Amino acid sequence: MTHQGGRPYEPTSQWVQPPSQQDPYNQLHSPYSQQNEASPHHTPTHVAPQQQAQPDPGAGRLIAGRYRLLTKLGHGGMGTVWRAKDEMMDREVAVKEPRLPEHLPERERANAFERMRREARAAARLDHPAVVNVHDVAVEEGQPWIVMEFLQGRSLADALQEGTLDSREAARIGLEVLGALDAAHQAGILHRDVKPDNVMLGRHGRVILTDFGIAQIEGETNLTETGGFVGSPEFIAPERVLGRRPGPASDLWSLGVVLYAATEGISPFRRNNTPATLQSVLNGTPAAPASAKGPSAEVINGLLNKDPARRPNATQVRKLLEEAAKPPQPTQVVRVAGPGGGKGIGLSRKGWIAVGTGGLAVVVAGVLLVVNPFAGPLPDGWKTEQVEGLSATMVVPEGYKKSVPDADSPKDERWVQYADLSDAVRITLHLEKKSDDSFGNSVAESAAAEMYDDNATYKESGSSDLGMDSEPAPKSYPKETTYKDKKAAENTITFSSTDSENQLPREAKIFYYRTTSGDMYKLVITYPGKGDFTDRGREVAKTAIANLGLDKL
Repeated sequence: MTHQGGRPYEPTSQWVQPPSQQDPYNQLHSPYSQQNEASPHHTPTHVAPQQQAQPDPGAGRLIAGRYRLLTKLGHGGMGTVWRAKDEMMDREVAVKEPRLPEHLPERERANAFERMRREARAAARLDHPAVVNVHDVAVEEGQPWIVMEFLQGRSLADALQEGTLDSREAARIGLEVLGALDAAHQAGILHRDVKPDNVMLGRHGRVILTDFGIAQIEGETNLTETGGFVGSPEFIAPERVLGRRPGPASDLWSLGVVLYAATEGISPFRRNNTPATLQSVLNGTPAAPASAKGPSAEVINGLLNKDPARRPNATQVRKLLEEAAKPPQPTQVVRVAGPGGGKGIGLSRKGWIAVGTGGLAVVVAGVLLVVNPFAGPLPDGWKTEQVEGLSATMVVPEGYKKSVPDADSPKDERWVQYADLSDAVRITLHLEKKSDDSFGNSVAESAAAEMYDDNATYKESGSSDLGMDSEPAPKSYPKETTYKDKKAAENTITFSSTDSENQLPREAKIFYYRTTSGDMYKLVITYPGKGDFTDRGREVAKTAIANLGLDKL
């Protein structure tokens, strides 16, 4: 059963299986990435072992004197996507080839090519980690070929073939898609085709909204013929079915349908044929969400309101999704050590102020101590470290050696590092205080701005702090996130290490947070990029970031 753009709709609603235990991100299923398995949504590129692989027709062709076509990745209603080599930049890219019927009248062909150019312009205007990066529009024989970043991952539609998502994961994905839509709407762009096929689940948790091919750009002429519509029927908002002028609320409706299908296992409006589907969109009332509870159910119900004026706006949706994406906060049991690390202090009933899921506050000798709540119980073999001078609490595996600046270091060097005995995995917390910024431009105005500044430096010249070699250029996967309901940022970097002549592969996970007073925290975890230590390093990074505690937000 398929429903990607340009493909016929088949009978019955889309049912999917219960949640799967498989990792939904470590496979390659994407119209912009290489595939390793057959998929009902995209053209498979593998062959059976007993067959001899045949090159795709057109493979090896050079586009615009620069892009060498390698293999087909998939196709939709308007084009075929190729994995290609940018021979000028020596990197892999995805190239979208226009694919139109030969008998199509010239006017319609011109419209289709213009729509492809719009896709490129729409995506290129957006600077957001959840929007696919467009590198170029190459013209070959008068036709536009869109050159994009090569993504490793698969579509949300493919992931849902294996099972539904839990509410927290659906909310996390929804937040990223919402961020992309909000950026598009602020730029005067409507996507108009938000659906699981166009939501990519990339590496390191990245979520990307793709295919702006039917996007409507404010101020440009509408290419759709009178009486027609574009998009996938079951995801089209009621006002668009009625021919009314769409707005941002129309894209948010589509996001609501995606969240419903992701958590409930069934697309709420899909019927046996397109007319019945559109009738359901206009008049049908989907069953109340059963799997989604609390803020997840609230956001889905709100977005599926038939009246666009009564749907929640992006700010309201973000607040609900952030609440739904929060991990459960278990009660923490804390022992307060006595002087010299002796036995724990016995506290009377008056000594304990509060114990709850939000954290723990203790009064000792009339002093209020606030213990930062952790994201969850610590794994066995981990300990909590109160970092003096950085006003922070960290968690580290037991046995890690600690390093701090020596006595001769400048006063503005504020960091602490913990490393395993082999020095393969390192956890470093940096603090850059606004009060040390005498020139007023050292600390960026936000965590995201600091991340993007660092990211540019990594790609241009590498980083001595990470032991990073600038050749080959590192790859990065930046994203904006939150820390205790406040804006934060993360980046994952894969690079070659300068610590060895053999250029050993390394990976770094970096968390950024800027306090309200302007101080910048960076939690950096580095570990081998390949081999037995890689999974351990990623586990250490995930736990260290999730349990970072800061005394002042």
